[in-house]
Amino acid sequence: MMKIKAPDQCEFDVVSLGEVMLRLDPGESRIRAARQFNIWEGGGEYNVARSLSAVFAQRTGLLTGLPDHELGRLAEGLIRSSGVDTSMIHWSPYDGVGEAGRLGLNFTERGFGVRSALGISDRAHTVASQIRAEDFDLEDLFVRRGVRWLHTGGIFAALSPQAAHLAEDVMALAREHSTVVSYDLNYRESLWRRFGGQPAAQGVNQRLAPLVDVMLGNEEDFSAALGMTAEGIGPDLDDLPLPAFTALIEQVGVTYPNIQMVATTLRRVVTATVNDWGAIAWQRGVGFVEAEQRCGLEILDRVGGGDSFAAGMIYGLLKGMDIDKAVRYGTAHGALAMTTPGDVSQADLTQVSRLVDGGNARVIR
Repeated sequence: MMKIKAPDQCEFDVVSLGEVMLRLDPGESRIRAARQFNIWEGGGEYNVARSLSAVFAQRTGLLTGLPDHELGRLAEGLIRSSGVDTSMIHWSPYDGVGEAGRLGLNFTERGFGVRSALGISDRAHTVASQIRAEDFDLEDLFVRRGVRWLHTGGIFAALSPQAAHLAEDVMALAREHSTVVSYDLNYRESLWRRFGGQPAAQGVNQRLAPLVDVMLGNEEDFSAALGMTAEGIGPDLDDLPLPAFTALIEQVGVTYPNIQMVATTLRRVVTATVNDWGAIAWQRGVGFVEAEQRCGLEILDRVGGGDSFAAGMIYGLLKGMDIDKAVRYGTAHGALAMTTPGDVSQADLTQVSRLVDGGNARVIR
């Protein structure tokens, strides 16, 4: 059973290490045809801290870097509006053109029917990809202030070799001070392409895996990002039968005895706007649990669904729920998050709890 520090021992329930970008969303249009964009903040690791603050009323903070100019301050304002502590942001001086470090942009259009969602990142040479351990007072954070849970993942580690080294440093220090560490593999081929592709991704993630307590991923992640296989399973994990997938997850636990829990969403894409949605999880000493499968889930914006699953599950574990209920909080929150635009959830705890308890979509008056 995972040991999580008591709330009164720590200033923060959760701190995330990751990059924050501005998401430019053309709404119902296509990027190539857009004449205006809505602006959101987002980032795989940040989204988890944001939801835990705004939806689940947890005390969250963020380790990241931003350029000190108007766009950076715009991102800061969006982060602060969600309740995430911004005091640990590393600010990089602006050189006038962004050559020394810039803010990442993510253009994302929602899919519909047979048209899949599309994301185009413009995030090379960002400040977040260049931050180092000495840019933060990590001893103050983990020793004096205290953190119950650290969350980071493979998107941040893929930004640059420096980002991967920082993740390793922060994860090691967190574990040294009894902070639970969760890591979302989140393999993105487009990010790893310039750093050596799958072999490089596997090398980095295999180096970080011994520092993880809770591993998150999906079928592709365990193979592409971690290089895992189980007996009788090849490298192609598309439409992998559930028994074979559970064998793969068990193999993760055998390979890395430090990992206490592995969790993954189960998504089958019917169309861009209709998915089957569920999750399974394994906990050492407990075994497997499977959340309710929501077949034919209608989706407005699928981006951030996995991050919202992670946030709901982490909330459950922080509150002392067993693995079964925590995973159901994850899937319920992920389902609700995909009914609204943007990377981050617009749900509240009452709505999530209602869905966990079997509530439906009847009008609330």
